[in-house]
Amino acid sequence: MPGCQPTTPLRFALAGFFDPMDRDGWRHWMNFPLAHCILRSMIATGNFSDYLVFVDESGDHSLTSIDSQYPIFVLCFCIVRKDVYFNEITPRIRKLKADTFGHELVVLHEHEIRKRGGAFKALHKEAREDFMLRLTEIMSDADMTIVSVVIDKARHKAKYSDPYHPYHLALRFGLERTYKFLHQRGQCNRVTHIICESRGKKEDDEMELEFRRVCAGQNRAQIRFPFELVSAHKQTNSEGLQLADLVARPVGLSVLRPEQQNRAFEVIISKLYAGTQGCIAGNGLKVFP
Repeated sequence: MPGCQPTTPLRFALAGFFDPMDRDGWRHWMNFPLAHCILRSMIATGNFSDYLVFVDESGDHSLTSIDSQYPIFVLCFCIVRKDVYFNEITPRIRKLKADTFGHELVVLHEHEIRKRGGAFKALHKEAREDFMLRLTEIMSDADMTIVSVVIDKARHKAKYSDPYHPYHLALRFGLERTYKFLHQRGQCNRVTHIICESRGKKEDDEMELEFRRVCAGQNRAQIRFPFELVSAHKQTNSEGLQLADLVARPVGLSVLRPEQQNRAFEVIISKLYAGTQGCIAGNGLKVFP
């Protein structure tokens, strides 16, 4: 695969470190401190991938109090090439904001758009319809790939005596499929930044620990992922995080109430990762259990 074949001893080591193929035992030989050192070295030398990954959620992760109307937790990973993100997606979203609100500082939240809250309170019917039409066009045109994980919390809690944390479980599933996508595109020996929205210090610390565990090899393939975590404040004006926020709830509703009309999901479905066999189920849309 282009970009993933070792050409020097270091590249050979990295290939064994990141590649699902266990080449001459390199994967087993490399310990976490050395792996971390190599990752730091890759970052220091600017060995970054061509992609960014933006992550956001829908629903809460609590297994103690489960909302009967929305008993699921959804985590969506929006994977986009950097050239597409900076040259196409970001300018169009900022232009839409400026045309609608007079400036580009409004942060798009799916809840506020749906409930007509925040900056959307002031929009009259025609302005809102124009905004929604243009936003839908941007979403439809956006060249991005989506990996989504839906955890049915009620079933998860009923099935396991000690159920795993829904956010952490969804994170692992999502990172595994994101790695698979990036590996197919020759990015396995380059650092990819995974950008998540901050959820509070305690939650962020716990999530980062789980992220490090998964990337250190506690995943289905038992390999290390060349991912670097970036936590962004909720009010960070990141178009990528806003896209992930807009995607998460429609994906959840498509699983929770598949018979219900879901125009947003009609746009999203073509962007769900289909794996190597053209199958969305289990790849771009992982439902558990």
